[in-house]
Amino acid sequence: MTTLKVFNNHIKVCFIILAMIESVAFLEAVYMAAQVRFQTLDLNSPDLAGMDLFPKAVVFAIANMLGMTALGLYQQDQFRGRVGYAHILSRVLTSLALVFIALSILYYAIPFFKLGRGITLLAFLFSLILIVAIRRLFVLYLGQDLVTSRVLVFGVGRNAASLLIRDEGSLPTSSYQVVGFIPTPEQDRYVPQEMVIEVNEPLLTMAQKNNVSEIVIALDDRNENYPVQHMLDCKLAGIKVTDPVSFLEREQGKVNLSHLNPSWMVFSDGFRGSRIKTALSRAFDVFSSLLILLVTAPILLVVAFLIALEGGFREPVLYRQQRVGKNGQIFDLLKFRSMRVDAEKDGAQWAGQNDARVTRVGKIIRKLRIDELPQIVNILKGDMRLVGPRPERPEFVEQLSQSIDYYQQRHSVKPGLAGWAQLKYPYGASEKDAYEKLQYDLYYIKNANPVMDFFILLQTLEVVIFGKGVR
Repeated sequence: MTTLKVFNNHIKVCFIILAMIESVAFLEAVYMAAQVRFQTLDLNSPDLAGMDLFPKAVVFAIANMLGMTALGLYQQDQFRGRVGYAHILSRVLTSLALVFIALSILYYAIPFFKLGRGITLLAFLFSLILIVAIRRLFVLYLGQDLVTSRVLVFGVGRNAASLLIRDEGSLPTSSYQVVGFIPTPEQDRYVPQEMVIEVNEPLLTMAQKNNVSEIVIALDDRNENYPVQHMLDCKLAGIKVTDPVSFLEREQGKVNLSHLNPSWMVFSDGFRGSRIKTALSRAFDVFSSLLILLVTAPILLVVAFLIALEGGFREPVLYRQQRVGKNGQIFDLLKFRSMRVDAEKDGAQWAGQNDARVTRVGKIIRKLRIDELPQIVNILKGDMRLVGPRPERPEFVEQLSQSIDYYQQRHSVKPGLAGWAQLKYPYGASEKDAYEKLQYDLYYIKNANPVMDFFILLQTLEVVIFGKGVR
């Protein structure tokens, strides 16, 4: 499926089209609500003309589009075969409820944008009906074909076989479908025999017959020969030709370590920094952190009191823990204490599922990620950013740096409170998890920019609401 690169991130065109259609639907919902409320179809009638509907409808649409984005409704996994329609519907309803609350606050603060109680309720009702209908049509008639790309792999070795396997060991049914593998004389076969395709005609002809949108050259040895002219013919005909690292980066949103080599990191588009980018990022962090601190101040005070109360007002409310920051510098990370004071009397250890060391208040604040909020102080001090790889403990960094290649590269940027890896992968509590999360961290480091940071923060709302990756 065709993608567009927007702010260093590949976005499938079908999702851009879906977002545009749904934004129009939100606009239309406001006008429909006003017409029903005043019982007229004439938009130039005195009642409707005097409301100045357009700017109010735009605010309504923008708020709802941000809500849909925050709940992950424009993510590829929302259209996987194994994700039921009820899953999407529940998120649409949650998004509308959150936006209703947000707009109620906005209408109170800025009365100009107020639509009126009747129009607002009708607008949300019509929005639900329109979005459900659009999503139903998208899933039934367009979704699977648009979301899934048909890929032909040149090679049958280890690198080629890895394109069949996802993190959980299942076939990649969501973002791409492997049509087949083209064998080479030099390679041993590591892919299923039934998926091997013998080419008895020009490669372009075969690719067009199978409706292939992309060819991935996945050879185990870079010195192996491949049909350059045939590949150029395919490329000139509009069929993409790419390498496994770039392909998986785009399709999975991560830098695949099993294919990675240092030269790709050096010569690929990304991994760039500048003074302007650093200044913009710092301004974004300070402004956003102060805003978050202002909004969450009452919550912080209540949580601090509850932690102190549970500890009999004798135990500390905050927990300080050494973490590794940019360029390996050590700093003290602040968190609300969610475990017993003697939780690490036997030394540093990973947090486990249903960890017995977690306190009663700790279970709640960890589920809602409130325990992380004191790190706003770390951000204001400059130890961290709002968005970035999660800072790890020195003991674990030393261990993981020895066992995982490129692990130290995640310390080339400041760590963050929220992050791309936290959105894409559950809580990490093992070396295998650290390996998987590193791939997402490298993707973020390669493609990071303030716009990406904003949308990561926005989509972190889904993590908080649905408790993804909580331990």
